[in-house]
Amino acid sequence: NKQLSNVYSKYIFKWPYMCVCVFTFLQVGKQQQSKDSVFFRDGMRRIDFVIAYTDENDPKKQERRKIYESNLQRVGLELETEDKSESEDGKTYFLKIHAPWDVLTTYADVLKIKVPFKVNDIPENREVPMEWLFTPLRLPDGIMHPEPDYFTSPFDKSKIDFFLMDNRETFFPPSTRNRIVYYIMSRCSYYKEDHLCKDKKGIKRLLNNGTYTAAFPLHDCRYWTRSKDQKCESERYTLYKHWAKFFLFYKEQPLNLIRKYYGEKIGVYFAWLGFYTEMLFWAALVGLICFLYGVMTYNQNEWSQEICNDTIGGQIVMCPLCDKKCGYWKLSSTCNSSWQSHLFDNVATVFFAIFMGIWVTLFLEFWKRRQARLEYEWDLVDFEEEEQQLQLRPEYESKCTNQRLNRITQVIICTTAMGLIIASIIGVIAYRLAVFAAFASIMKDSPTNDIEFVGSLITPQLATSVTASCINFVIIMILNFFYERVAIWITDMEVPKTHLEYENRLTMKMFLFQFVNYYSSCFYLAFFKGKFVGYPGAYAYMFGSRLRNEECDPGGCLIELTTQLVIVMAGKQVWGNIQEALVPNWWVSRSARSHPESLYSRWEQDHDLQDFTQLGLFYEYLEMVIQFGFITLFVASFPLAPLLALLNNILEVRVDAWKFTTQFRRPVAAKAHSIGAWQEILNMMAVFSVVTNAFIVAFTSDMIPRLVYLYAYQTGKGNNMEGYINNSLSIFNISEIPLASQPEDEVNPSCYQDYRYPPGHEKQYTHTVQFWHILAAKMAFIIIMEHVVFMVKFFVAWLIPDVPSDVKARIRRERYLIQEYLQNYEVEKLKSQLSQCNKLAKCMETKLKYKNMFHKRTLMIWNDRDC
Repeated sequence: NKQLSNVYSKYIFKWPYMCVCVFTFLQVGKQQQSKDSVFFRDGMRRIDFVIAYTDENDPKKQERRKIYESNLQRVGLELETEDKSESEDGKTYFLKIHAPWDVLTTYADVLKIKVPFKVNDIPENREVPMEWLFTPLRLPDGIMHPEPDYFTSPFDKSKIDFFLMDNRETFFPPSTRNRIVYYIMSRCSYYKEDHLCKDKKGIKRLLNNGTYTAAFPLHDCRYWTRSKDQKCESERYTLYKHWAKFFLFYKEQPLNLIRKYYGEKIGVYFAWLGFYTEMLFWAALVGLICFLYGVMTYNQNEWSQEICNDTIGGQIVMCPLCDKKCGYWKLSSTCNSSWQSHLFDNVATVFFAIFMGIWVTLFLEFWKRRQARLEYEWDLVDFEEEEQQLQLRPEYESKCTNQRLNRITQVIICTTAMGLIIASIIGVIAYRLAVFAAFASIMKDSPTNDIEFVGSLITPQLATSVTASCINFVIIMILNFFYERVAIWITDMEVPKTHLEYENRLTMKMFLFQFVNYYSSCFYLAFFKGKFVGYPGAYAYMFGSRLRNEECDPGGCLIELTTQLVIVMAGKQVWGNIQEALVPNWWVSRSARSHPESLYSRWEQDHDLQDFTQLGLFYEYLEMVIQFGFITLFVASFPLAPLLALLNNILEVRVDAWKFTTQFRRPVAAKAHSIGAWQEILNMMAVFSVVTNAFIVAFTSDMIPRLVYLYAYQTGKGNNMEGYINNSLSIFNISEIPLASQPEDEVNPSCYQDYRYPPGHEKQYTHTVQFWHILAAKMAFIIIMEHVVFMVKFFVAWLIPDVPSDVKARIRRERYLIQEYLQNYEVEKLKSQLSQCNKLAKCMETKLKYKNMFHKRTLMIWNDRDC
């Protein structure tokens, strides 16, 4: 002020010039301050939240905003508005919100937020053997551990001097600040006190009705460069540099920094995704070995050699594949598919199915241990009770007193949704039957002389399977859009009490819809196709139509299940990565770089990014859990499925990291101590996968029929499969086919795949004894495999404790120390109060003493005067 007064007195005669200079200086200063700032114009108060809106001259919206902002200020929040003339589009207002110290401490006490009170002095005894091998995978220690480890305790406003507090401005990190502000905003009303409708509250409703267009906390800097403001942490830049780049795929994730910047909920997701990817490495390795076994034994496949042999498979004439229009065909036409089937249908498949049943258990048990360690390190041990008691949803608070769930409506909606899935499956099956008949009829012109192919290598069975799988994949993607909205609508009608309960209910509904949607076609191929066909002359037809039920290829239905699994699983992963990496508005980042920093404010940059919704993380989990189902439920048909999942997840981790740091607005920090309902879903799928894989090996694969033939019906010399193909086929007299289904030409005898007595036998066309032996062997295999795998699973689960022993010890030790420190604090506080009371008592005693002396002296004076 003195310098300005001196300047003013010295250059008073240059006042117009000085006015322009000062105005220009302030404008430039404002622009420089706003380019990458997370503070109010005063440069002191931090922006904890930003609300954006456009003024559409709507009196109702203006009134709502006026009342809502007034109520926010009444709670204690401080507001600052950026006029639309300051924004780039000239239309958007930005309301900046700051939570002062008193508001933060009040609501930290309400939410029982844990804050540090002492540096953790318990020694860390974790030692990794051969640590030097993992050095290339490590990140710098300052990135992995951005802050010291503290003892923490729920915040208590009455004991504020108990906690470690160097600076009030940094005591609560930005993630905690925006969580507190959002808690206030979600419960603040936008009605007057005398208004009858009490459910008009919360920023979510104001966003839904268009009063505001966006609400979000700010990123602390631009992701490609550090902030020039020394008070900004620039954690976004650090995350982008050390985490969000694909060429760092081999590095560990900075989970503590992710948790600090985005909150525990997002941190737990990336911890789970990283751990899942690590465990996939072992499943992918064993699956690759099993596949290589099939490749190395490729030339030892005797049954495929018989099919391809001109003197065996080339002389076997098979019954027509459809009625009337289809001609006869030679067994050797399936030569390629039988070779391909051997790659996945071999002895190693059984071993891999058993291995995956055990792998799933190890994955889930080790994740529980990892999760328990994270709960301790991130102060989430006692979080669940807090969530249930304190985090009530605003929708529940406003609606729970006057709304009931209509169970009939809910049942009707769920039934309709499931009906759509069943209808789509029936439609795809009908397509498969029609197209298969069309492809098979191509053989009619030269029924027994040539081997007809659709193209050069594709058989009618394979062509039908590929095209039907592609159509089914498109239908799945379309139905996903519908089921998502149905699940959300039903959950909203239920009005769950807490955010955790809402997410758990939505998770179960969405997963059930997606489970049927994604896996129904695989279940059809694995357990229904080819099982209810009948035999020539007594074929089974689909719902009384002229379309015969599908038969399996002589090489088995397993290759078709593999084709379906590859198309749906790989297609979903490719489509998901396209949506995540290419669909986001990457040009927003390019435009941000092209803008002058002085003209493109921090809130405008974040406003141009995509909104990370409350269900954003839900879809990330759903994508991974659906993938988990593919690699566990049907892995016996495709041992390379874990390898595909591993390659996808290596990309997925970095794509998700890139999205969070560059494409999304900063999410509101939220707490979570686990992956929630997804844990139970994974447990159920782990148990169910043992059953499905046992049935796939027994009924979809030809493993059991081949083993029964090898050990019970093989009549040749040596332990080989010679004669298996002829043994697995039955003979039929074509003249016995009904006229409505009989082909134009007759070739006798014709063969079909089944175990039935030949014509002329006293039990003609009924199942042979071998059929019942094979069925008994299949059931015995299922029972033995299930019991063995389940026994191993339960033993492994019992053997591995959910919480590591060192974590248990540290939790007990920390609780004891917290109680001790709190007790010492209370004792010291009591001593201080007693000391103050003693001083006060002495002071009062002295005061009273002098007061009595004064009265005595006064009386003496008055007595002397009277005398």
